[in-house]
Amino acid sequence: MPGQTSSSVDIDAGPEQVMAVIADLEAYPAWVDSMRSATVLTRTDGRPDQVEMVLAHPLFSDTYVLAYDWQPDSVSWHLVRGKLLTAMNGSYALTPRGAGTTVTYTLAVDTSLPMIGMLRRKAEKTIVDGALRGLKRRVEA
Repeated sequence: MPGQTSSSVDIDAGPEQVMAVIADLEAYPAWVDSMRSATVLTRTDGRPDQVEMVLAHPLFSDTYVLAYDWQPDSVSWHLVRGKLLTAMNGSYALTPRGAGTTVTYTLAVDTSLPMIGMLRRKAEKTIVDGALRGLKRRVEA
């Protein structure tokens, strides 16, 4: 899975408040562009371990399961299974910035569909940028 896409946004809230929104995966369809559903399959210590998601993106749609690894200032995930996705690795990293937080989202995907790298990166970029915009709106609301 060559390459990845990464972007950051500054949010006017502390890392704990930002992480609380990120950890509420079942609410993602309310603020993540193209996310149709998110169903937590398993939890440990109140945090989702595995989540089934349905994505209906203009460039790519799939139903897939992600496994999550939660840390105090970050969360990462990887693909367990998908219909069209063959790999997905991503993370949110939170860095305190004064009274706010800088959130960096990194994402790399690969699919069973023949897709040139430029289109894959475009899909990643629209997913990353849309999620960061939605996260900022949701946290600051």
